[in-house]
Amino acid sequence: MAEATFLELRTAAENHSEINFVAVSHSDQPSTERWLESIGGTGESGSNPVTVIVDADRKIYAQWGLGVTSWSHVLSPAGLLSIGKPGWERGIWNRPTESGSRWQLSGNWAVDAEGGVRWGGPVKRADELLDIEQAIYSIKA
Repeated sequence: MAEATFLELRTAAENHSEINFVAVSHSDQPSTERWLESIGGTGESGSNPVTVIVDADRKIYAQWGLGVTSWSHVLSPAGLLSIGKPGWERGIWNRPTESGSRWQLSGNWAVDAEGGVRWGGPVKRADELLDIEQAIYSIKA
């Protein structure tokens, strides 16, 4: 789901240059760079690229309340059934994990210019995708 989410962020960043889009990687720097290269980078040259922060120690994750997930979060039957949807619909298939952990809980937030959280939280299941339109609306409204 990280790839699908990142591609949504990258597209939104290209279409909303007035908003800063940030992704946090729990992999190490070399692995993050290889992954970004494999999916086409952070954005078009001259556009509004997604800022990528490497948090291999997962301190930022912890500050946002994101720890290790449970077995049922990653391996729920409903989640496993829908995990193939990005592959079938968009050609996005799970890639090998070089570093980081598939058990790291993820989340999505929209933060306004004053630092106020306007939308978001931890994902409920491993297959949950970012509602980028809702996130953008929450800070533009």
